[in-house]
Amino acid sequence: MSNILIVYGSTTGNTAFMAERIKDTLAGAGHAVTARDVADVTAQDLCADYDVCLFGSSTWGDEDIELQDDFADFLPDIGKTAVAGKKTGVFGCGDTSYTHFCGAVDVITAELTSAGAEPVVDGLKIDGDPRAETGDIDDWAKDVLKAVA
Repeated sequence: MSNILIVYGSTTGNTAFMAERIKDTLAGAGHAVTARDVADVTAQDLCADYDVCLFGSSTWGDEDIELQDDFADFLPDIGKTAVAGKKTGVFGCGDTSYTHFCGAVDVITAELTSAGAEPVVDGLKIDGDPRAETGDIDDWAKDVLKAVA
């Protein structure tokens, strides 16, 4: 079984809900899963003890892609997380009425790839309240499971 880390930034609670839902699905399949709020972690070697690192952030902003505040502060140091060679995935919440719907997912994926990570699933982008999209969240977590099996 894999040792999985989920790091998320959440302002309204939506991304935290997603992180917990993903954690429950992965842990239910027998994996060791740790979920951490990005506000409570430091980047240095964060992923060193994990096989899989998943990251989540909401997206704000109409003219530019704006990540959740705590995640925006963390992003420049993502290369310091020891993510090179790790299996990764990215998830987030947004609103399709904005120009850059869930752009944080794309930005984080690009940073992880640049740091040598191996994305194993497409990013999960949820429009609005994730409580209405639990099936999509569960399916994404199951795709993660298939990719790390």
